[in-house]
Amino acid sequence: MLSNNQAFSEQASSEIKACCAALYEGDWATLLLGQSLHPGGVALTEQLGRALQLQQTSHVLDVASGNGTSALHLTQCFGCRVMGVDFSEVNVARAHERSVSLNARGGADFLRGDSEQIPIRDGAMDAVISECAFCTFPDKPAAAAEFARVLRPGGKVGLTDVYTTGPLPAPLQTLLAHAACIADARPVDDYVSVLTQAGLHVTVTEDHSDVLTTLVKEIGLKLMAGEILTKMTTSLPISREELAQGQSMARSALDAVASGVLGYALIIAVKE
Repeated sequence: MLSNNQAFSEQASSEIKACCAALYEGDWATLLLGQSLHPGGVALTEQLGRALQLQQTSHVLDVASGNGTSALHLTQCFGCRVMGVDFSEVNVARAHERSVSLNARGGADFLRGDSEQIPIRDGAMDAVISECAFCTFPDKPAAAAEFARVLRPGGKVGLTDVYTTGPLPAPLQTLLAHAACIADARPVDDYVSVLTQAGLHVTVTEDHSDVLTTLVKEIGLKLMAGEILTKMTTSLPISREELAQGQSMARSALDAVASGVLGYALIIAVKE
């Protein structure tokens, strides 16, 4: 029997996961964030692959794989096999479609799954990646433990994610901000601690805050264009209220990045 606190926690966790899934299924997510749905795009994904020393023989798990952009790019760059896992059935279907259209079926596959209960057998993977997603997972220690479980000994985890150095302003603490990889971002040391407690030894931490600055500026410009369009048409798939909320969040995020409160990091850890 769950206590009231446990029940609330599970309800909140489910709400967060559903919100994240719905946000990244939408056309607006792709419009604002690009096909890769994370700062740095496929260029940073490729850099992550090099840091993980991926090879043709590597079996890679992409947790929160979205529409499959990163997984497919890794197969094309390194010739490795990638399994993408995502909470959204819509994005899994889209990733399958893109894989077929790119004739990449031999190198990439996708399935629906939860980061806290990954449907992969123990020790099956040489590497696990998660880009701009770990900070959205409600139970980060459980997700890190799953990363370690599915890795073979000596396998590596590669994260790129938003980090914080101080308290966030109110517009960056909403459920929408959580889904947008901001509200539950942690200091880099916290990520390192969570990975370490899961039995993973952190070997690399790199700062890539420049890519976050670039993306937030681009989002701000696109939201300004969206405001102009809403004055010209009523057919856009977003309300003026949602647009205003997005603009407020983008302004706050840009201020936070400029002041050093928000940043973006690349982290590599090894299963010992």
